[in-house]
Amino acid sequence: MRTAQTVLTVIQERGKQRKPIERVYKLLFNRDIYLNAYAKLYPNNGAMTKGVTDETVDGMSIQKIDKMIELLREEKYQWKPARREYIPKKNGKKRPLGIPTWGDKLLQEVMREILEAYYEPQFSEHSHGFRPGKGCHTALQEIQVWKGTRWFIEGDISKYFDTIDHAVLLKILEKNIHDGRFIRLVSNMLKAGYLEDWKFNRTISGTPQGGVISPLLANIYLNEFDQWIEKTIIARNTRGNRQKSNPVYNRLNAEISKARKGGDLQTAHRLEVERRSIPSVDAHDENYRRCRYVRYADDFLIGFTGSKADAERIKAEMHDFLKQELNLELSEEKTLITNASAQAAKFLGYEIKAQRVNDYIDPKGRRGANGVIALLVPAKVIEDKCNSFMRNGKVTHRNALLNDDDFSIVQRFQQEYRGLVQYYVLAQNLSWFSKLYWVMETALLKTLACKHRSSINKQKAKYRTTTTSTSGKTVPCLQVTVPRPYKKPLVATWGGISLVHKRKAVIEDAPYKVYGGRTELIKRLMADTCELCGSNKNIEVHHIRKLADVKNKGLPNAPTWAQVMAARNRKTLVVCRECHKAIHNGTINKPLS
Repeated sequence: MRTAQTVLTVIQERGKQRKPIERVYKLLFNRDIYLNAYAKLYPNNGAMTKGVTDETVDGMSIQKIDKMIELLREEKYQWKPARREYIPKKNGKKRPLGIPTWGDKLLQEVMREILEAYYEPQFSEHSHGFRPGKGCHTALQEIQVWKGTRWFIEGDISKYFDTIDHAVLLKILEKNIHDGRFIRLVSNMLKAGYLEDWKFNRTISGTPQGGVISPLLANIYLNEFDQWIEKTIIARNTRGNRQKSNPVYNRLNAEISKARKGGDLQTAHRLEVERRSIPSVDAHDENYRRCRYVRYADDFLIGFTGSKADAERIKAEMHDFLKQELNLELSEEKTLITNASAQAAKFLGYEIKAQRVNDYIDPKGRRGANGVIALLVPAKVIEDKCNSFMRNGKVTHRNALLNDDDFSIVQRFQQEYRGLVQYYVLAQNLSWFSKLYWVMETALLKTLACKHRSSINKQKAKYRTTTTSTSGKTVPCLQVTVPRPYKKPLVATWGGISLVHKRKAVIEDAPYKVYGGRTELIKRLMADTCELCGSNKNIEVHHIRKLADVKNKGLPNAPTWAQVMAARNRKTLVVCRECHKAIHNGTINKPLS
């Protein structure tokens, strides 16, 4: 049996060469790929979430994998409907999520690994959503170099995940995957339906948001759009090496030079100031066009240098292609044409604008900022976050945290603040977060003061100290230290986060993982030995949702299994079926083997 690394590497090479692949369905009979998928899925909290059955990652075993493979060999595997849940969106609406059963999740992950290995080398470099080594920051960094952009076309596909056409998706897969059984398996998965209030509903279109494989299928679907944009729209709307020079700008250059030679420095300075407000090139040069594109999931942005009429034509062509070829609709409400200099386009929570000289004047009088793309934090983001810590116009404490200890309270505030700053670290106006810092620090001190029935000043004096910020400077902060016997103390810090924007900072959605290598859990499972009684029969894995569940039981009179997991700092324990039943029944009382 070939290892997962070998199989996926071969598929990846076929993808790089853009050659079709056959007999993909037989790859689903490889046990090692399932173990590889299990190793990736089990750390996620969702692995312990139930679908329409009680099955979760708890109780995972080699026998379950072998049974799944046997069903697939005989083409008898039945996808179960997903459990439908709703999560709130910012606009007040709700987003539907489909939660599959654990067995379906595992098989989806195996299929996802195979498809990702093949399609990832073929995806456009302008696609950044749900891809290894890419994310929001890589998409925003690509936009930073769009100097000279005159128009932004903000694109949003209406109800994308819910309206993916199954027939079109299967047709796209069939182009390169020449295996009817595998295509049929994908088709059955898409049509498995969902349960809402225990009522079955068919899925005529769309991929279930919440499914392991859904983001990849969505990228495969929209890769057709990416390729069309690159080969048609960008190719047709890119011409000329550079824009013609502006005659008015050239005339001012000549007058400045003449004034300097004549010793009239006052006139030369006045003309230099006037020149700053005039572009050095002809913005209406018909022989120069630039079209740039970036996409994250179903949101995309096009930067265009040309006339507004041409920008409107591009928007109309995109609308027609999506409708005719992919059976998708552009959202009229969110698909906008924006003047890059006069207005800010919105993309991935940032405001994006082409700077003019009047917006930014270099301290040395240089024109380098003219036309440069600025990434900005929207004022509404900071205002909304500040308002969440206020009541009746005043900063207040957080009632929900009053029962937590001081360490947890400080840690919670720091995590929220750091998460926002790290996401907007590319923004030129990152310093605006200083207002939020003051509001959150006041709310933090009021929460501590309310908890201890003390005053803000006393709490500040109690925890005030200094630390080295992320920029290397010594800055004041608040710190709570929790001593631990024979270990380093736990330290929670509020503050010390620099508000200097970093142009090259990157936070990836999913760090790239090299295939191969078995995790510690898989090695323990393959050892086929119960870690409590030493039995070699019916070995499976006991999973818990969080370590705190066993650490709270980690007392001298706690069950043996809880002591073992707490000591190893692991959320898993390889046991036999008898021990596993005893753990859940609360009747286990076996010594360590």
